[in-house]
Amino acid sequence: MKKVYRLALVISVLSTSCVDLDIPPTNIIGDEDLLTNESGMEVYLARMYSHMPFEDFKYMAQWGVEFNSWLGAMGIEGTGEALNRDGISTAFTGERTPYWSMAMTLLRDANYLIENLPLHEDAFPESRYNHYLGEAYFVRAFVFSAMARRFGGVPLVTRVINYPADPEALEVPRASEEETWNQVLADFDQAVELLLPTSPKRGYANRYVALAFKSEAMLYAGSVAKYNETVPGRLTGLGEKTGVRVIGFAENSWRAASIKYFREAYNAAQEIIKSRNYSLYKKRWVANDREAQYQNMVDMFSDLESPENIYVKEYSFPVATHGYDAYSAPFIFKAPLASGTCPTLDFLELFEGFDRYPDGTIKVTTGNSNTQGQYLLYDTPLDFFKDAEPRLRAYVIFPGDRFKGTDIEIRAGVYTGAEPIQPLFNDYSYQAAETRYQHLNAYRANPKTLYLSPREGSSQEVVTYNGTQMTAAGANGPFFDNGEGCLTGLYGRKWLNPDPSFEAGEGRSDQHFVLMRYAEVLLNAAEAAVELALAGEPSPDGADLMQVATQAINDIRERAGASLLSGAITPDENGRNIVRKERRKELALEHKSKWDIRRWRVQHYEGRDGFWGEYRNKDAFSNNTRYRFRGLYPFFSTESGKYFFDARFQWVSLKTFEYNIVDYYFAIPGGEVSKSPVIDQQPNR
Repeated sequence: MKKVYRLALVISVLSTSCVDLDIPPTNIIGDEDLLTNESGMEVYLARMYSHMPFEDFKYMAQWGVEFNSWLGAMGIEGTGEALNRDGISTAFTGERTPYWSMAMTLLRDANYLIENLPLHEDAFPESRYNHYLGEAYFVRAFVFSAMARRFGGVPLVTRVINYPADPEALEVPRASEEETWNQVLADFDQAVELLLPTSPKRGYANRYVALAFKSEAMLYAGSVAKYNETVPGRLTGLGEKTGVRVIGFAENSWRAASIKYFREAYNAAQEIIKSRNYSLYKKRWVANDREAQYQNMVDMFSDLESPENIYVKEYSFPVATHGYDAYSAPFIFKAPLASGTCPTLDFLELFEGFDRYPDGTIKVTTGNSNTQGQYLLYDTPLDFFKDAEPRLRAYVIFPGDRFKGTDIEIRAGVYTGAEPIQPLFNDYSYQAAETRYQHLNAYRANPKTLYLSPREGSSQEVVTYNGTQMTAAGANGPFFDNGEGCLTGLYGRKWLNPDPSFEAGEGRSDQHFVLMRYAEVLLNAAEAAVELALAGEPSPDGADLMQVATQAINDIRERAGASLLSGAITPDENGRNIVRKERRKELALEHKSKWDIRRWRVQHYEGRDGFWGEYRNKDAFSNNTRYRFRGLYPFFSTESGKYFFDARFQWVSLKTFEYNIVDYYFAIPGGEVSKSPVIDQQPNR
């Protein structure tokens, strides 16, 4: 009887279960919940935006799109802007987590919305329905753009692929690079047409957000189409499996494609400019007041209501935070690490306000190079920077300047020998970079005249000066045996929280990150204008292209406290480089430069003369595929009580970068290639 009872019970349960399968589970949210009302759409859009490949505080080139702020730093990817103490300071040749499978997931979300929202069109007012559909196209354009600048041609998955399905339906081969950028253009255009002019909710896109990112994407596409032709081998090729031109453009199409993309970049930027919805941040700017101009640019990156902000990634403590201050603040604010963003002397040399040697490098001695004459002496380290461009001071913490109410003490060492002081080295070349201060006789001799510190704290070397004990490397280093101090003699200021009451720590920062701002739109318009003029193309909107470019650059330079151009930008390489150099300066430490030098194709040895947006002797910092950057190191001289600076290759945890032509395109993830009969690896890998 027990067996019969149990069997009956099982049959009863199974019968009930079969009936219940026809009832939707109460814990599953379907289209009727999400796609028929604004609350549901907010949930859907929040999911998409939380997976967007935004490059902000939670993006590190070495990691890839992992949404991880661990060791957060800026400009350390071989761009020359800054250096970092760890192995993450390497040239941008790939990402630990390739942006591929994650992209496909987000594309599916966007495609699903494009295909299914029309089934519920009547649930929304027409403008709101169009906006939601426009959001899907914006996301798809953004994702395809992020993939294209990494891989070239990618699978153009523009529909929902249902599983299971016929194998042929599941396989989408890589499109050509030109087809990929055309898809990016088409999707951005759809987004621009559908999106509202004003975001209906903070964090959403709008028409002008889409225009701005379209301009950025088309500038990249136009540059690749044109400048791939300047690289040995034309940097193009066909996939082995499909015969599709997966990287580069065909010889008979690159020129027309580049002109088309530059025109689209120009028109999108001009539409934003003419709308007058945005303006350069000048709330505290005062003409001829360098202090006000500096403070204005510091405030710009912390003012969430800046009229320059076009698209912002917001954070809020304690719900959504990052750790940028914990890893990139000066050493004395260590929490738990520090010194992650150390700007280079090479970067400083982009800016005005310094005396120069005949070769254009910053002057630190009385001679015509840093091996000649004697060191120039300064009462304080900050005196060296007294004429520096206010914008630079807003981006970089100089030795002796104040941050969070504290004087930032930076010293490479203390010199106790006689003055005048001869250059510490007789060879400052690339080849001699591994000869460091601790190798000098002045440091190793007995008695010594040069004091350095291997570590911070109690291990610091100490010199008695005027009856007091002076540590050789000060509070922040550099310490020659600790790569966590100030590597270059400089610290990044941009993005750091300046509030003295703020205590940095992992997961305690909540500054917002400006992903797109009006200054970049001006720079996009200027560069596209020059490129169109170089190609002999007429103005798309009837405006004087060179006047557009000149006005944009002068507007940015005026706000920055830099001198205005002495004349109009010319439609030649010199004019183009003026725009490129300004872009390198203005958008530094914003995750922009690594993409710019890639699209200009100036990171490989033969093209490296244009690496800085201006001519610099590439052999001064390069050795074929490898290159290095310099620091600016302050020393204290006990005889006069003054400071002098030494300009040399960065010497603590010496960073050497390597970049080859093949690195302009990342490798397709090996697993994707091996499992698919239609996914091609890059032709040159």
